[in-house]
Amino acid sequence: MRTNFVLVDFENVQPKDLGLLKDGPFKVKAFLGPNQSKVPVALAAALQSLGSNAEYVVLETAGNNALDFHIAYYIGVLSSEDPTAYFHIISKDSGFDPLIKHLKGKKVFAQRSTCIADIPYFKPALSGTSETQVEVAVVDLIRRKASRPRTQKTLLSTLHALFKKELSEQQLTQLVASLCSRGVVKVEGTKVSYALPVEP
Repeated sequence: MRTNFVLVDFENVQPKDLGLLKDGPFKVKAFLGPNQSKVPVALAAALQSLGSNAEYVVLETAGNNALDFHIAYYIGVLSSEDPTAYFHIISKDSGFDPLIKHLKGKKVFAQRSTCIADIPYFKPALSGTSETQVEVAVVDLIRRKASRPRTQKTLLSTLHALFKKELSEQQLTQLVASLCSRGVVKVEGTKVSYALPVEP
């Protein structure tokens, strides 16, 4: 199976959903600036659970876009070692987009996502409701906190948007049914309530 390298721009984004990577074909590199001397316990624990598939890359000196250049360097090295690999840059920095366009022109698979759940690997395997879709939906609902949908109609449109409008009406209904059977979503009439796991 193709190796997926996940390169996290930790100066720019601190993903809460690293746990999604645990059993997939992922190798994670968390890039930290020289001033990021303290790593949150939740991040350390999530990376630790990935064992040898995760590592920190700590910059020695600060500078404008220094971390971005380090990520670009690692993509260059890793893509020459493994030409079939897929690179996922986790960052809100759109400055990576010209690099990604260039990489695609060189037949290097790369994409930028703002969070782990947006990685294409987690997007719908469109036959039925996959376990991964349910996980992605749960992570998204946890992240929404007080702004979670309160009606079944809003929940369906929120999930529709989450999966880039690629799910059919039937698949959306199946996904809600799966969330209900897990006990994380309760539908009473048109109202929706939640019993979600607590975010670490």
